[in-house]
Amino acid sequence: MPIFEYVCVSCGRRFEKLLKAGVTDNPDCPVCGSAEVNKQLSTFSAGASSSADCPSSGG
Repeated sequence: MPIFEYVCVSCGRRFEKLLKAGVTDNPDCPVCGSAEVNKQLSTFSAGASSSADCPSSGG
């Protein structure tokens, strides 16, 4: 299940929500309860280690 980031239009709160695939409705703000939220672009993090720690780096 992907995690999406949202910003509430009413209170400005930024929050994340774990949603099942195929869900198209935006969640309500967990702080003020407003249904007016905007989905934000989020960065992807893979958690990779540095190349010095990688056994396949040849170094």
